[in-house]
Order: sequence, then C-alpha cells, then structure tokens
Amino acid sequence: MKLLDVVATLEDLPAARLARGQVGTIVDELNDDVVLVEFADPDGVAYSIEPIPVRKLMALHHTPAMAA
Repeated sequence: MKLLDVVATLEDLPAARLARGQVGTIVDELNDDVVLVEFADPDGVAYSIEPIPVRKLMALHHTPAMAA
C-alpha cells in the first residue's frame, strides 16, 4: 500500500471508533508496517485520522484487477 491509496478496515478498531469496512485514504507512511489513514464523510470532512497497521487494511480498486 502507498500514499493516497483508498483502503478499508478489515476489523473493528474500537480505540479509534472505527468499524470494519470503513473507507479511508492513506495520507502518510509512518513505517513499513503502519500507515496514517484519513477517514472522511461524504462531504469530504475528516472525522478521524489514525495510524493503522497495514495488516488491518484492504486496498480498494477502481479498475479491474486480476485475482491472485
């Protein structure tokens, strides 16, 4: 995953008040294992910016991709 990728949470993150499946955008790469993700409402207003381990995220794609 890289900067500006759109991602979704793979599990509930109660400490961050985020539920499984919430969609956000990677806004910073903190290290190889953790990224900073911004979550925003439909109007683009950010409601959470959280450091999240990459293993707890799934990249979302807007174009066709081959399954692995």
